[in-house]
Amino acid sequence: TTAIPRGKVPERERERERERERERERDKARERVRERERERERERERERERERERERIKINEGYAAEGMSERKEEGEEKF
Repeated sequence: TTAIPRGKVPERERERERERERERERDKARERVRERERERERERERERERERERERIKINEGYAAEGMSERKEEGEEKF
């Protein structure tokens, strides 16, 4: 067998370790991107919920302005 020159094995091992470190950094970066996307989705859901609440309040205020008799004529249920 051919002898491995001194110094070459450690260099290969150092390169493998650097590659593993780069991969860990890429994984961390991908996780940060996923977390930011999850946070954006949570914020969109909170905004949709606020919009639904504003709509519900507007509807209720409209009923209050029209009076209960008209609401009963339409056969709608109270929220």
